[in-house]
Amino acid sequence: MTALEIADIIGIICFATSGFLIAVHYNLDILGIVISSFLTALGGGMIRDVLANKTPYIFTDTLPVILVIATVFISLIFKLHKIPDFEGKTAFIISDAIGLVSFAITGSIIALDNNFNFLGVLILAFLTAVGGGTIRDILINRVPSILVSEFYGTVAIIVGLFMYILHLFHQTNILTITILFACGVLLRLVAYYKKWSLPRL
Repeated sequence: MTALEIADIIGIICFATSGFLIAVHYNLDILGIVISSFLTALGGGMIRDVLANKTPYIFTDTLPVILVIATVFISLIFKLHKIPDFEGKTAFIISDAIGLVSFAITGSIIALDNNFNFLGVLILAFLTAVGGGTIRDILINRVPSILVSEFYGTVAIIVGLFMYILHLFHQTNILTITILFACGVLLRLVAYYKKWSLPRL
């Protein structure tokens, strides 16, 4: 299994959980919950594939769909929807951070495989990481997280930057990507708990 496949699987599971919890928080029905989970987990990947001139892989591979359905089912079994104030819970923050960094890495890998330049890598990393969640937030009439959350989308851009640097020095392998993944998740968690944010006008 390649680094791209591993990162994609991790990201799908984590973001499907995020979409599920937010849908429950906004009191959506079961169809709304499924749609929210699918959009959060797969929306960014679809945007990534379209920009990379590829058929979105969710139309050619059944694994992503199975992962989302299984995640929703398991979330229901373990009654994750009963957790109060879930967005402030450590488990949710970690899950969201893992999904964010995983998808930033997959976006970067796809961009590099398609010979995108520096800007292309950053944009694809960013859109893959935040695209699904942004579509979901707009659909449920909520201000997208990237516009209000402290140091959220910035983490995806930083991960994309380091992926590009690793590529320049021919160091994109499982070890370096794993280290970058861990550092990216740690950066997001520190930024959240330290309440780091970009300057405001």
